[in-house]
Amino acid sequence: MAKHKKANKDPKHQDSDSDSEGGRPEQKARMKTKEYEKELYKLHAELVKLQDWVKHEGMRAIVVFEGRDAAGKGGTIKAITERVSPRVFRVVALPTPSEREKTQMYVQRYIGHFPAAGEIVLFDRSWYNRAGVERVMGFCTEEQYRGFLHYMPIFEKAITDSGIILIKYWLDVDMEEQERRFRSRIHDPRKTWKLSPMDVESYNRWYDYSRARDDMFAATDTPYARWHIVRTDDKKRGRLNCIAHLLSSIPYQELPQETVKLGKRSRKGAYDDDASLAGRYFVPQKY
Repeated sequence: MAKHKKANKDPKHQDSDSDSEGGRPEQKARMKTKEYEKELYKLHAELVKLQDWVKHEGMRAIVVFEGRDAAGKGGTIKAITERVSPRVFRVVALPTPSEREKTQMYVQRYIGHFPAAGEIVLFDRSWYNRAGVERVMGFCTEEQYRGFLHYMPIFEKAITDSGIILIKYWLDVDMEEQERRFRSRIHDPRKTWKLSPMDVESYNRWYDYSRARDDMFAATDTPYARWHIVRTDDKKRGRLNCIAHLLSSIPYQELPQETVKLGKRSRKGAYDDDASLAGRYFVPQKY
């Protein structure tokens, strides 16, 4: 059985694909759907193996997804979870805090969603709202913001010391691609719900969000809770790269699988069970 080892989590270590000289790498041609689906099929098979191992070993993991608006967080999470059990891969996407939650300790409402044994929790945005939208839009005080940056490394050290694997992703999209995606949402009735007033404001405040990101990285990129940047100008490549990295970040082994045999269907007590549905209400067959 092949073993999959953890990635190096030292922030001083440069990944083989990191942009060590800054700037954006040269864009490859957009990945074709057929190629994408072929690679995604392989990764989905590995995610099922990971799922089995996490249940078998009682492992716990948290995966945080942050990034630019329209960077593809939801699509990446969907690509990860569409072929695995929601009982193992739990997605948490919290709404705006209630009046009661606003009076609680800031991280309190997130802790209640942390994993038990045999679970991986995917946060579609997380406690890092305070370092991003809350800071930029003035939804928190300067004191609250500075306190967050100070205590977050301590909080995340407590998470990892408890045995939980913590993986943090920042999905990054360039300015032109973000604008293209925003405009596509305006004209696509399936996507208009994705374009909120906060999205429009983030479009107008690109550099404010960039500075907030940089300050967040400086304060919270630690050896035990490292930030991993995923380029998502090409959504398909970004999803595949993120899933491949996730698989390399949680050690797992393939468990032996028993061959399933359906056996022979019993005819005992057979009757016309389709005819017994006569007179019931069916959904009209419009298609």
